[in-house]
This record gives sequence, structure tokens and C-alpha cells, in this order.
Amino acid sequence: MGSAHLQIPDYLIIAAFLLMTVYFGLRFARKQNSTQEYFAANGKIPSWAIGFSILSTLISSVTFLAYPGEGYTSNWILLVQGLMVPIVLISMIWFIVPLYRRVIGLSTYEYFEKRFGLFARYYSSLGFVLTHFSKMGTVFFLLALALSNMTGVNTLVIIAIIGVVIIILALLGGIEAVIWLDVIQGFMLFGCGVACLVFILYSVKGGPAEVWHIAKANHHTGFGPYTLNLTKLTFIVMALNGLFYGVQKYGTDQTIVQRYLTAKTDKSAIRASLMGVFLLVPVWALFMFIGTALFVYYRQNPLPAGIRADAIFPHFIVSNLPTGVVGLIIASLVSAGVCSLGADLNCLAAVGVQDYYKRFYPHASDAASLRVGRWIVLFAGIASLLIAALYLTAGEGGVLDIVFTLYAIFSGGIAGIFLLGLFSSRANKQGVTIGIIACILFTAWAFLTSTKIGIGKEKYILLDLGIYNFKQNKLMLGVYSHLVVIVVGYIASLFFPKPNISKKLLYSGWRETKKEVD
Repeated sequence: MGSAHLQIPDYLIIAAFLLMTVYFGLRFARKQNSTQEYFAANGKIPSWAIGFSILSTLISSVTFLAYPGEGYTSNWILLVQGLMVPIVLISMIWFIVPLYRRVIGLSTYEYFEKRFGLFARYYSSLGFVLTHFSKMGTVFFLLALALSNMTGVNTLVIIAIIGVVIIILALLGGIEAVIWLDVIQGFMLFGCGVACLVFILYSVKGGPAEVWHIAKANHHTGFGPYTLNLTKLTFIVMALNGLFYGVQKYGTDQTIVQRYLTAKTDKSAIRASLMGVFLLVPVWALFMFIGTALFVYYRQNPLPAGIRADAIFPHFIVSNLPTGVVGLIIASLVSAGVCSLGADLNCLAAVGVQDYYKRFYPHASDAASLRVGRWIVLFAGIASLLIAALYLTAGEGGVLDIVFTLYAIFSGGIAGIFLLGLFSSRANKQGVTIGIIACILFTAWAFLTSTKIGIGKEKYILLDLGIYNFKQNKLMLGVYSHLVVIVVGYIASLFFPKPNISKKLLYSGWRETKKEVD
């Protein structure tokens, strides 16, 4: 076993990366003279760089730490959600990209207003804000957990240092600095992941064949259970959730849609999206399998008591890998968090400026809007640091479960609104508003009647209605909420006049335009 703490070369490598991140922020700062430059890089980023940026934005520290943690404690079932994303993307990316590049200025949720009015815009916009604040807190929590275990440095000191670096990057460099740092981070993370997996496989007595044999014998392979039981975490639950997750992520999420706007052309944005997702799935699978290999490794080697699943991979790194390599891997881990959070801060600021500030100050100058955007980056960055403290009670169940659950709750019905807007010319503002209200009521009922709180073994349901409690797996919220909006919203629309809307807001309008071009 190696040292359980970092050596001076490791600290120097990590410090060099943090300084490089600050340099990127300063390097691009002089270019950030308008909101279009700050939030969309004036549409001048090449597709391959955007593809790596999409990859880096979606992986973050959650991939580096939580996926190995899940692979260590269970099989690969939580990977199913990611496997559904390419199916959705291949089906929809061809018309989603030109749609947004033509009908919005900066915020994804401008489309929702043009299609269904102000209420739909602010419901979906607020859902994005809540979802990404919960995600940002998760990323900070995992970073602090891992780095504290690896270095012995106080968690608050780690959060403060990394938080300052992230805020400098997003505050000064804008989306362009974030994207180019994403490119470096993508290469670093994938390379370190492959190196770690190979090292673990050949550290196991018996090598890769023994890893597979033991993992399979202990039910740590596969994506099951494959039953139709929706009350438990099953393949069908994750697959259904994954389909709507894919629609929501690539069709309604500001962090992705904003990337479409940074590309030079529609084709460039489409290529970037396809590249990003087809790199993403192998990376998710890589880190999940690292957890599987660690499960086998620690059946052959003693694991100190008290190490939670999310911290097992960092423990292996500092205990087994040579000096210098540890520094590179931790730099990759920090990079994953910095890039993801930097992108989130920029996108939250874009939504804050476009959806809220300009609503109240429609005649504000571009310079004023840029100033407000930077203030939002600063305050959102500080707030996300505070939210990280809420995850200290995550327990041994793992943070990934919490992330997926919060995503299902806060994103309630947004993909459903988007699908209705895109595919139904009959759906109207009044009907969809009723659908959203029905979705809010359903989500509130399902959450309150299925969530237990309490200390220790004494836990009770927030709202116990007995046989009327929501008894299915919480990830099904990420399915039912969208279906409620689609079904209720469409039926309610039939009681109101058919809307007079521009064809460019519909899938059918894209088809007509495509036929004319062809």
C-alpha cells in the first residue's frame, strides 16, 4: 500500500491546474463585452470543442465518484438512464437544434412562452434553476468529501478554494473559457479513468477474468431486476425515466441548449451533440465498471471500516497509486467539478438575465444586462456552496439516488410541456396551464406521501394517507409528471379555441421546411 496522503509533487500538480483555471478566466475576460459573447461566444465555437464541452458538463464529479460508488454497492442498473439518451437524441436532435437557433435569443424558456405563454415559461425556468442548484450542491459535496479524505485538508477550506476558482472562471471568462477548459478536462478525465481501470483490473489476483467471475457471482453485473414491478428500482423504471430524461436534457435544459447557440451552424451544433452523447455513454460505463472492479479488489484486500461508497474510489487512488499520478487524477477530479459548475453558473446567469431581469427591465442596456449576469454568477456560486452542506446527511444509500430523485421532482412535467408544444398544434396556453397545475398537485401528493423523514430509526411519512400513498419508485415521478402534463394538457386544450401559432414552433413546420429545401 502507498501513502494515505498526498505528497508535494501531487500538491504542485493540483495547484498548477487551479492556476491554469484562473488563467483561462483571465485570458478570455477581455473578450466578454456583450451578453452574446459572455453567454453564447458569438456562435463561433467549433463543433468538436462543443462536443467535448457537452461531455464535460454532463459528467462532473458525480461521474467520477458516485458512479464508482454505485458500481461498488450494486450492479449497473443506474447506467440504464444514460443508455436511453442516445435513442432520444438520434430521434430528435435534427429538428431541436434548428428550432432553438431560430426562435430564441438566449434562454431555452423563451420557446415555452412563445408556445404556451408566460406561466409555462416561468414554471419551466424555475424548474431548471431548482434542479441545477441541487446538482451544484451535489458536485461541491462530492468534491469536498473526496478531497478531504485524500488530503486531510479541512472540508470548508477545500470548498472555499475550489469555489473561488470556479467563480473566477465563470465570472470573468464567460462560456468561451468554460468550453475550452472543458476540452482539456474531457481528455484528462477519460485518460485517468482508463488508467485507473486497467490498474485495478491487474491489481486483482486473477486479473480481468477473475473480476468478471466474482462480480457476476455476486450479482454486480447486468441491469436487472427485469421485472415489471414499478415499486422498486428495476430496469423498466430506469428505462422509462431515461427516455424522459433524454428529452428533458437535450430538449429543455439550458446547459445543453445554450451550447447549440455557441456553434457556427445548425449542422455544427448537431454534430457536437451527437459527439457529446456518444462519448458520454462510454465514460459513464467506464466509471460504473471501475466500481465493479473495486468491489472485487476489496474482497481480496481489507477495506478500512467507515468508508462510504462514494469515497471508496478516492481511497483506492491515494492508497495504491504512485506519487504524481495521484496528483494528476485529483486534478482531473477537480477539473470535472470546476467545468461542470462553471457551465452551470453561466447558464443560470443566462436564465436570470433573459427570463427575469429583462422581464422587469425590458429597456436595460446590454452593458447593464452583462453586469447583472456577473452578479448572478457570484451569488449563485456562493449559494451552491451553502447547499452542499445539505448533502452531509446523504447516508450510505449514495448521492446518485438523491440526484436522480431531485431531478425527477424539480423537473416535473417540463419534458411533457415541450413534447406537447412540439408535436401538437391543438395544444394551447389554457390547456397546458391546467396540465401544469395538475402536474404540480400530483408531484406534491406523490412526494409528500412517499418521503420519510426523522432521526435514526424513528422515521415517519410527511403525509400518511394510508392506501392512498404513492407507493411506486420515486424515479417514476420523472415519468408520470410528464405524462400528466401531456394527457391533462391536451384534453383540457380541447375545451378552448385552437391556437394561432407560427409553424416554425412545431415539428410539422420543420418537416415542411425540410421538404422545400430538399
